[in-house]
Amino acid sequence: MKIAVVGMGVAGAYLMNGLSNDHDNYVKGFERMPIEDHDAVCAWATCENIMEDLIKECGLEFNDYILHEGKNMKVDMGQSGKEDNTINVGLKGMVTYDKIRLIKDMTRGTNIQFGIIPKKENLESEFDLIIDATGFHRNYLPRPQNEMWIPCIQYKVKYQGKTPFDDFYLKAFPSMKGYFWYFPLENGYAHIGAGDYERKNNNVFVDEFLKKHKCEVIKKVGRPVRISPPKNSEPFTDGRKTIGVGESIGTVYPLLGEGIIPSTWCAQLFIKHINDFNAYRREVLKKFQIYALVFKFIQMKINGKFNIFKNAAEVLKIYNHMKNEEKRYGMEVKLKDLIKVSRI
Repeated sequence: MKIAVVGMGVAGAYLMNGLSNDHDNYVKGFERMPIEDHDAVCAWATCENIMEDLIKECGLEFNDYILHEGKNMKVDMGQSGKEDNTINVGLKGMVTYDKIRLIKDMTRGTNIQFGIIPKKENLESEFDLIIDATGFHRNYLPRPQNEMWIPCIQYKVKYQGKTPFDDFYLKAFPSMKGYFWYFPLENGYAHIGAGDYERKNNNVFVDEFLKKHKCEVIKKVGRPVRISPPKNSEPFTDGRKTIGVGESIGTVYPLLGEGIIPSTWCAQLFIKHINDFNAYRREVLKKFQIYALVFKFIQMKINGKFNIFKNAAEVLKIYNHMKNEEKRYGMEVKLKDLIKVSRI
């Protein structure tokens, strides 16, 4: 089978690695960024507990790519009277890693053309299957009718001497409309950035942070991140040759804006069901069912319709999910912390 994989993020790279190993396939990848500019807006934070096994399937050791192993994450939720609105979250596997180097190694030896997003009609004439792993852009699929996305910016910076923080730091914006992040890399490097649904705080807060904490700006990137779950991101296919994988069909955990692990899981499901789009759709909706509830929670907060008493059942379901999946999220999950977050 002749397969085109478009988009070389984590999901696309995982697909290139897995599908190219099947000698019955001819697989070619495409990436809109030139190879020298290939980058990603996300802060390169993930959970080594899960990534370790996923990356082993690609013949690599995830530990070789880790830049910083987190011990504690400070979550600043602003002032609320005399109440301490800071949460200190114990970390159990959250790390930053060299995402671009890992993607390069995952795709080593595969056939990728950088600096181009081909026209759909050209791909359809040449390939039996087109995999849309273009993330937010969703280049080859119909736009969802009910989606939500967060505009994000990120800087890679270098500090001389003492860094602003030794570990992970988040600053939540009001009504859970976004947050600022500081994620350490190594040797004085860090990623700082922000996403904000209303586009009010992301640039302002980042600019203020850059002025307060002098540093060398290495690179700036930006793009929207889709937080609509798979349930709200259909159709997954155009009904012909094209199928979506990863963020293009909503595999970003809305509460954290994290899509590295879920998008890789989604790629796994696709490889498993490559010959049955209906089975793939069913498994994706089942696997990420909780994302729809979390998304509803975020929507209520943003729209001012959330009530801690009326919506206590939803908060409890989200807590139970994350508590049972502490290893997956790489952090300690406490009900009191989630309640604090729900009140901002």
